[in-house]
Amino acid sequence: MSMPTQGSGLDSGYHPDAGAPHTAAEVKSNSLGDLMRQVTTDLSTLMRQEVELAKAEIRQEGKKAGKAAGLFGGAGFGGYMVALFVSIAVWQFLDNVMDSGLAALIVAVIWAAVAAVLYSMAKKNAQHVRGLKQTNDSVQRIPDALKPHPEGVTR
Repeated sequence: MSMPTQGSGLDSGYHPDAGAPHTAAEVKSNSLGDLMRQVTTDLSTLMRQEVELAKAEIRQEGKKAGKAAGLFGGAGFGGYMVALFVSIAVWQFLDNVMDSGLAALIVAVIWAAVAAVLYSMAKKNAQHVRGLKQTNDSVQRIPDALKPHPEGVTR
């Protein structure tokens, strides 16, 4: 009887049925110790594979998020410069009509309102950040795989 390979990573060549008995007669012919060793080995391999899947998923999503963050940073800086110069222009325009301090205060209140709206939108979007979907789905199926099947072990 061959044992599963103990590689690290998703491409280790491990197949869940490699080394495990396939029929009820093969299961009955093995000792309880052999069966427990197989279960322990399979669970250990399954957990390592789930951890590797999570790592791969995090790396993949991290690269996407990093690129998007860089682009958003550049766009944010450009938007900041536009907002700065538009704010100065509005301040100067209002300065022609009223006191300079009051004009600056009006511009600051407008920016406070804009910041409040952007904060509420950001908070809503942060709630929709995608987690480790594949890993979560896979881990959710583990308990079903460990439940006994009434028909026994047949293939």
